[in-house]
Amino acid sequence: MKALYKPGPQAGFELVDRPEPEPAHSDVKIRVLRTGLCGTDLHIEAWDPWARSEIKTPLIPGHEFFGEVVEVGADVRDVRVGDRVSGEGHIVCGTCRNCRAGRRQMCIRTSSVGVHRDGAFAEYIVLPESNVWVHQHGIDPDLAAIFDPFGNAVHTALSFPMTGEDVLITGAGPIGLMAAAVARHIGARYIVITDVSAPRLELARRMGVDRAIDVSTASIAETQAALGMREGFDIGLEMSGHPGALPDMIANMNHGGRIAMLGLPSEQITVDWAKVVTHMLTIRGIYGREMFETWYAMSAMLQSGTALRDAVSAVITDRFPARDWQAGFDTARAARGGKVVLNWEQV
Repeated sequence: MKALYKPGPQAGFELVDRPEPEPAHSDVKIRVLRTGLCGTDLHIEAWDPWARSEIKTPLIPGHEFFGEVVEVGADVRDVRVGDRVSGEGHIVCGTCRNCRAGRRQMCIRTSSVGVHRDGAFAEYIVLPESNVWVHQHGIDPDLAAIFDPFGNAVHTALSFPMTGEDVLITGAGPIGLMAAAVARHIGARYIVITDVSAPRLELARRMGVDRAIDVSTASIAETQAALGMREGFDIGLEMSGHPGALPDMIANMNHGGRIAMLGLPSEQITVDWAKVVTHMLTIRGIYGREMFETWYAMSAMLQSGTALRDAVSAVITDRFPARDWQAGFDTARAARGGKVVLNWEQV
């Protein structure tokens, strides 16, 4: 099979022939049709300090995908050949305290697809049946390929009750944009999103946010005044990882405000902990998706909400044949648009 491959500890990938993976008794073999590009993939391609500390080569990366089941192991019960599927990229141990308590997203021994084991940037991938998500009939392949990051957006947005609340989102990257669409779907009042990328802020405006702010030229406080908000934001979703985003968010929260933090900080963050205490703020870390409550929630929301489905689909701004993977990576790294999807039927 063709696969994007990192043969050793250096920058770049190679599109080469690799042996097809074979399923064990509880595994499912999937023919990959589409893959999404993630920031994690960019780190691995660049072989930056995070990748050097986390990745053992050789490796086939990639964890956002959509495909068709072509083979199942002898012990597979519910997944069938021909099913159209995506996969939960966190493979858990099943025996730690959190796993046994049904909190698998908090497993202390998580193995990540495309990071700790071979992933989806290939014509075939093998996953345990327990990690396979079967899609509803007729779903758009490109949309299905980004269920993993859409799940991050849904998990973050549903961390706190949001109906009727004023929501601040820092970071208008693909997950921040999808979170804005979810916030609108579930009934937030005002949705304000910040970034410094003019194309991404314009995409956010087209998706229906109330304000999209370039924080290099305008302040969140000024936007609050323009909207007639008197007491600050009720919900904050920190999606950027920028060291200035969380302090700016804290400064603009209402007393009792709640913050869900998905963005991984790029450096140390200075937090006004006195304000966190005296304003009685809640800060919750978010990683991945709830297994599998988030998957049920996002499938149901897309099935019932045409506007949400259209908005999330609009986050996909660039599509490339898998054979042009380098152009796809260059586009994703430029960070001027939304999600990039590779078509593995064109490899």
